[in-house]
Amino acid sequence: MLKTFKIVISGQVQGVGFRPYVFVLASKNLLTGTISNNEKGVIIYLSGEESVIRSFYQKLINRPPPVSFIQTSVLSEISFRKFDDFRIASSTIDGKLNLPLTPDFAICENCKNEIVEVENRRSGYPFTTCVNCGPRWAITRTFPFERSNTTIDDFKMCAECHSEYTDPNNRRFHSQTNTCKTCGIDMILKDREGVKLNISRDEIFKKTADLIRNGKILAIKNTSGYLLCCDAGNKEVVQNLRRKKRRPKKPFAVLYPSLNLLEQQLTITKKQRRAFQSTQRPIVIIPKTDFIENLTFDDIAPGLNQIGIMLPYTGILELLSTELKIPMIATSGNLHGSPILFDDKESFEVLKNVVDYFLDHGLEIVNPQDDSVVKYSTKFNHEVLFRRSRGYAPNYFGKKIVNIESILAMGGHLKSTIAFLPNDYLYISQYLGNLDNYDVYKRFTYTIEKFINLFDQKPDVVLIDSHPAYQSSLYGKEITKKEGSVLYEIQHHKAHFASVLGEHELFEDTDPILGVVWDGTGYGEDRQIWGGEFFRYQNKKIDRLAHFEYFDWLAGDKMAKEPRISLLSLASPDMKSVINGKFREEEIAIYKIIKKKNKLKTSSVGRLFDAVASLLGICDINTYEGEAAILLENKIMNYNLENCKCYCNVNSENFISTSLLFENLYADFKKGTKRERIILNFLYTLATIIIDLARRNNFEKIVCSGGVFQNTVLIDMLKELAGNKHKLYFNRNLAPNDENISYGQIMYYINCTYP
Repeated sequence: MLKTFKIVISGQVQGVGFRPYVFVLASKNLLTGTISNNEKGVIIYLSGEESVIRSFYQKLINRPPPVSFIQTSVLSEISFRKFDDFRIASSTIDGKLNLPLTPDFAICENCKNEIVEVENRRSGYPFTTCVNCGPRWAITRTFPFERSNTTIDDFKMCAECHSEYTDPNNRRFHSQTNTCKTCGIDMILKDREGVKLNISRDEIFKKTADLIRNGKILAIKNTSGYLLCCDAGNKEVVQNLRRKKRRPKKPFAVLYPSLNLLEQQLTITKKQRRAFQSTQRPIVIIPKTDFIENLTFDDIAPGLNQIGIMLPYTGILELLSTELKIPMIATSGNLHGSPILFDDKESFEVLKNVVDYFLDHGLEIVNPQDDSVVKYSTKFNHEVLFRRSRGYAPNYFGKKIVNIESILAMGGHLKSTIAFLPNDYLYISQYLGNLDNYDVYKRFTYTIEKFINLFDQKPDVVLIDSHPAYQSSLYGKEITKKEGSVLYEIQHHKAHFASVLGEHELFEDTDPILGVVWDGTGYGEDRQIWGGEFFRYQNKKIDRLAHFEYFDWLAGDKMAKEPRISLLSLASPDMKSVINGKFREEEIAIYKIIKKKNKLKTSSVGRLFDAVASLLGICDINTYEGEAAILLENKIMNYNLENCKCYCNVNSENFISTSLLFENLYADFKKGTKRERIILNFLYTLATIIIDLARRNNFEKIVCSGGVFQNTVLIDMLKELAGNKHKLYFNRNLAPNDENISYGQIMYYINCTYP
């Protein structure tokens, strides 16, 4: 007896080849019916033998398309309907958008092979994509994900592309981004005066590669924004790019032409290889100790023993790399501190004095994104996401949140993101940047408006950081007044803690959980600057349990930019000679007066890192955020815990003496102990403090978050010390830095007792 069933599937099921995949599977099983996108995902109607339909359903759920992600699925019998065949129906929208958005996917192997095959009709065509790869979020105007809702709709498919689009046996069957040389997007090469070079389409990447080999700097419009590119082996041109980009020391990323070449020149781990081959294709930070390629390392990553490497993830980068055959710098197309550029006209005005040539194209970018960045620890291969952007944003796939309010979380200030819960799904924006920069602030407000308009949903609740001067908090208050929303303040470090509790679904645990949140700065509930915090979570409540002993917070935000000020704050009188070598006499006199009058204190472990870096002569003034801490970790190549010693312990009242820690560290410095040994002892002390405090207070589970936990040596030490006695939890789908604040704010609001 024939029956009809309805299947509703939600998750990442639009823009991933889900409908054509179902079409082929249904046809093979001789089932009739329809599949269409709707505002909640995909809806399938099937008529046939019940056993066949149930078998089909299991195959689909267990083996979905490669870049899809099924979050929920429901199979239900309905009244019998007769269908002549199985077909893909037009999308239907019966309500507000309620489905995950589709991130960008790196170019797949099939498409990559096609564009380098001379006889292939897509040979040399940089916008070659299929259902398994290509830009999605970057070009999305609205959803459901149909060609008409993207900027690629500006290019009408030719007959051959349309034939592929309608052929069930073709992997471009219903590929919404399908184009080719005949109907697609052209590349344009022009000089810094805006004059277009008269070069054929087939020669444009060869010419671009020649320019890079000859020492030119190019702004290349990729599918998610501009990249600044030059020869990674040319010392003079790399230094020139630094000067023009106003980026004196922050490391550049290097684009290798292939994984094969990279593995000839460097040993990589299985996890690193997996990241290089993933659909996200992030920048992977790798130790450079055994590189055999003669890159200009000191100019690419000044003072560092590690380098950020990525592989081509678009047809544009693949074709250029194929011609170039050597590693090249590929850094965000912007001036230092500004957001990545994506508009042709604005990019030309901003970058014409930075680059020699522009490689542009006609595809409009709607949602620009930086490249994502990951790193793996040396001993335990623990993955740390440093920046969550292209390939990851704007979805968050965790436990489904049951909530009746729409919530907008404004996040932090330095590494800003926003999180929006307008329906059954949580959306977290790509990394946006430091809101002190006006252009970043404009991108921040644009992103919020984009989310609100996309979901046609105003926020019932707006969550902000408790810092009164954060631009994110001030704008949150504006939205509250404008939309009539309810406003809540969430303490910065409690949001960090809640982010990990949320990622690991620990809110329902009945046993107490220790939260360790260490970063550079956050406004505390006692109006001091927190950053070395220990919390207890139990029974839906987060309480501050302990913190590093306070020391003076001097000169406001300047302290975060000048590690020598942290050293000055922590220095005892017998460190006078060290201090005198870092400040002018008049500066010392001024800071003495400030110190006497100062009432603002901090527990910041981030500033403690700065003080140690300055004392050891590693960094006195940061040229980019976190430079001192990065350089500090950079001195450690390997270690043995048995050779480490502790500078400070936790006492019976959970007191942690920052001053004692620093005095003992200084004593080693004065004795002439090697810097590497002092740094190891410092990190070992921090790891020991965490385990000691957990042991004293009977915590089995330890949650760690905050920018300090980007330090992979510290993470490895913690894991080694914890052994089987403690369970450690870190951010896993989000960065431990302030990018996770917006998510943590929502997790805290939903799951914790609000004071």
